[in-house]
Amino acid sequence: MNAVIHERRSTVQKEAVHQALQDAGGFISAGDLHHRINAEGTPIGLATVYRQLNALTQSGHADTIPVPTGQLFRACQPGAHHHHLVCENCGKAIEIGPPDEAWIRDTAAQHGFTVTRHILEVFGRCADCPEG
Repeated sequence: MNAVIHERRSTVQKEAVHQALQDAGGFISAGDLHHRINAEGTPIGLATVYRQLNALTQSGHADTIPVPTGQLFRACQPGAHHHHLVCENCGKAIEIGPPDEAWIRDTAAQHGFTVTRHILEVFGRCADCPEG
């Protein structure tokens, strides 16, 4: 019986994290997401939020990017490789197409590297956020 309650709670919490991430509309920290979920009335621990965000990232349902203050997460659809334009102020993100793969591989080869993967995020301020 206790395992059934724990499983149900995990499912509710998993769905709460996934829904809150989708509602965020851009990149958000685990701490801010944790605060939002609790404020909406779903009790959840910060460790659980991190665990669920990592699971969503591994399954391809969330993107993550490193920033100076830690890590940010954003809901996405699994599938094609993509990159982002990210507003440093509000976290709004726009998916952009990948750079030319041949350029990446040629540049790496010129310096004696073999490409195993790449990550490209472009940061700035969106039109809705004032310069500052």
